[in-house]
Amino acid sequence: MLEQLGLIGTIRDEDQSPEEPDTESEQEEEPIVLNRKKKLKVSGSKDFNCDFEFGVNDGLKDNDDWVMADVIKQLKNKRSRTTLDQKIETIRKKRKAEEKLVQTKAAEGSAERNQSSSDEDVDVKPPAEESDEDDDDEEEEDDDDEFDSSDEKILTKSDTLREKERRGRKRNTGEEVAEAFYEDASQYNDHLTFDEMNLSRPILKAITALGFKQPTPIQKACVPVGLLGRDLCACAATGTGKTAAFMLPVLERLIYKPRTSQVTRVLVLVPTRELGIQVHSVARQLAQFTSITTCLAVGGLDLKSQEAALRAGPDVLIATPGRLIDHLHNTPGFELAHIEILILDEADRMLDEYFEEQMKEIIRLCSYNRQTMLFSATMTDEVKDLAAVSLKQPVRIFVNSNTDVAPFLRQEFVRIRPNREGDREAVVAALLTRTFQDHVMVFTQTRKQAHRLHILLGLMGLNVGELHGELSQTQRLENLRRFKDEQIDILVATDVAARGLDIDGVKTVINFTMPSTIKHYVHRVGRTARAGRSGRSVSLVGESERKILKDVVKSARSSVKARVLPPDVILKFRDLISKLEKDVESVMKLEREERELAASEAKLSVAQKRLDGSASESQRVWFQTQQERKQSRVSKALQEFDLALRGKKKRKKFLKDGGKKELTSEERAQFEILKAQMFAERAAKRERRQKRARAMPEDETSSTAKKKTGGRKSVFDKELTNTSSKALKHYRAGPSFADRKRLGLDRKRSGGSRFKKK
Repeated sequence: MLEQLGLIGTIRDEDQSPEEPDTESEQEEEPIVLNRKKKLKVSGSKDFNCDFEFGVNDGLKDNDDWVMADVIKQLKNKRSRTTLDQKIETIRKKRKAEEKLVQTKAAEGSAERNQSSSDEDVDVKPPAEESDEDDDDEEEEDDDDEFDSSDEKILTKSDTLREKERRGRKRNTGEEVAEAFYEDASQYNDHLTFDEMNLSRPILKAITALGFKQPTPIQKACVPVGLLGRDLCACAATGTGKTAAFMLPVLERLIYKPRTSQVTRVLVLVPTRELGIQVHSVARQLAQFTSITTCLAVGGLDLKSQEAALRAGPDVLIATPGRLIDHLHNTPGFELAHIEILILDEADRMLDEYFEEQMKEIIRLCSYNRQTMLFSATMTDEVKDLAAVSLKQPVRIFVNSNTDVAPFLRQEFVRIRPNREGDREAVVAALLTRTFQDHVMVFTQTRKQAHRLHILLGLMGLNVGELHGELSQTQRLENLRRFKDEQIDILVATDVAARGLDIDGVKTVINFTMPSTIKHYVHRVGRTARAGRSGRSVSLVGESERKILKDVVKSARSSVKARVLPPDVILKFRDLISKLEKDVESVMKLEREERELAASEAKLSVAQKRLDGSASESQRVWFQTQQERKQSRVSKALQEFDLALRGKKKRKKFLKDGGKKELTSEERAQFEILKAQMFAERAAKRERRQKRARAMPEDETSSTAKKKTGGRKSVFDKELTNTSSKALKHYRAGPSFADRKRLGLDRKRSGGSRFKKK
């Protein structure tokens, strides 16, 4: 009946629901397809109207455009003439055209030879007379296929996965940190809901609008303690909702703030700009039904609009340390004297050596009577030191161990054999082309290697973007947006993207080299398997990086796999990369020319402004002089150099290799590993440094004994232990007149004749 009318019946209670395909299936069981670019799905052109848009309240998820509107307004609209992807496409088309021309000439030559050798007249149709449609099809095939059909058999060989053995006991790093804290609140009420947290109705309405159903463990543990105004230090695995864990108690307390004056009461410090933008968007969404105002002050955005927002006195300020200090010294009327709550997100990163001087300056300018909250997925000795010195009776909340990864993360490692460090680029290219083709983040140690990988993978026909500190803020946000919107399949990034970024749907994280410490590894692989989802990490491990691998295997809760790629596959990709070296150099040459042109135009515009007299702005002030900043940078660079290059031979070789304009693939990989080792050695040196002496707490038994005896000291004890300057002067002067009278001594002091009047 329904089928005749063209209708589809609904599923009744007694009917069985259709089974959905299993999303957790092994990727190795699927056939390997070589570099087939995924076409953008035009969903339902026949059955669904593409112009349809949801109404204001129709969508399940609120539109986030209003959250990012303020950030987009502050971006500087400086755009380069051509993007890197356009340059790569230009070089790629040029190479394809040259290859096609060579093939055409070869075909014509063979045809002429065949015609001269044959006595019969044969009509040969020239290539130019073929239809345009066939040419278009051939171009598309050339674009899609980087390999010949003869390579298909080799490159579609499946990888081998072996389970790595665990040796040694798992180290419990979480309990070591407990000594520095006053109270442990890691045990929480597992049945606690948002309604039972004593949150106001506007906050609960925002939680419902965001689609939060149940609080995560870190939220169940932190929100009640944060509402009490206690200092706390919280540690939980990546992707468990730490941002909402500190924003919910903060917003609840701000709802009942006094209305007398508009001042900034909450300061949230983050290490990177992207994390600051993310925290700001979450704060705005949670406060959308309240009168609480927020402000974002990070680098790369417009200074003037930030100054105007800060002068208005926002309730919550989210900032990076550098831009905050800039505003403190250059924005009139802005200060931190009224800060009541200080939050350090990714606290271990905020307290390391790179932010050391800036954090000292910020904490010095903050109000002394404040609530301080520290949050991170990993905790270090610097956090313990701050908790012991700056926090007042801090509460320790460790929901997970100090080095726990996400529970549904599958960890894999690819071994790089000795003297084969140059195979890293080939291994990464093979993984991205054959196995992991979308929703992938690739982490490198340096910006230079990230940029090179972007160019190399782009020339292979993959949709790639990059994220590191050398890009402008507009480029960084644009690449991040394109990756979130699935316009690019692979994001190559440095550790600037390893902290706190919540990117939906990241399936795989690939480490080009192992990071410097296991805590950096935890943050990198924490970009996937977030919020209860599954994910995979694949790390390339050389001989010099096996120590970190052992630590990872020891601390892993689930089995760790070793992935082995067929040698023929690596060899094919290594040959391909060597063929593409000229194209990589051509793209970099185009970039250099464009940068030089832009620099010349910038100098011309500055000179023009000076001639017109419009460039009369006052110079901005910093808490350090130019000489001090330069000296600190030079001393850190020299320290890194000395730590990494102990020994004359090693130092001489590094200087010789550093002078080369073109490095081999092995030298590039060695430099990446060297950078990680430099950081690891600095961290080890800090740990070996002697800790500052702390005041020891008194024993409880002695304090109770004092209370029972009334706490009175004998005269002998009092005189013996009193070492103040007043008591010392009294001792040197001898007994007083009253003491002499009481003791029956001679009332005249020795040497008293000196004080008689003449």
